Amino acid sequence: MADGIRGKQFETYPLEIQKGIILHRFIDTYTDAHPVFRKSTKRLHEKYHHYAGVIIDVFYDHFLAKNWKNYSDENLTDFTNRFYQSLRDNHDFLSERTKGMMPYMIEFNWLVSYETVEGITRILTQMDSRTKNESKMRFSSKELIEYYTEFEQEFATFFEDLRIESRKKLELL
Repeated sequence: MADGIRGKQFETYPLEIQKGIILHRFIDTYTDAHPVFRKSTKRLHEKYHHYAGVIIDVFYDHFLAKNWKNYSDENLTDFTNRFYQSLRDNHDFLSERTKGMMPYMIEFNWLVSYETVEGITRILTQMDSRTKNESKMRFSSKELIEYYTEFEQEFATFFEDLRIESRKKLELL
């Protein structure tokens, strides 16, 4: 939802949602500048150009879901169900875009589907169709499989740094 909220529009939301939007913006900026993330994107840049960063975001989502137990005591399915319930409970605060996407996210259980390469391929195909197939993201699973170990190691390094920096940011909010 935070991606669709521009400028200071976030100030119209309750304080806890404002903090979430600020943290989301921080994570986006931090991620794009991180040397390990940039290393991952370089592997794809020649073929996917400016979509390489979007694809790596999705690949990293896969590694987070696949290795969820390394980062949380709560299993992914329980966390996801709690998240979906939170969306339902806070429906009035959601952006129109998020409200439109929510039924599909829940029905197709996007967050849990990220655990598998097949699930990631489905998501990338949907994203590609939104670019009128210009991005060719649907084909990037080939590189995910080809460089799987490298991407997973890069994600693990990046994510530990992100966790540390996100904690620091949250302390300031």
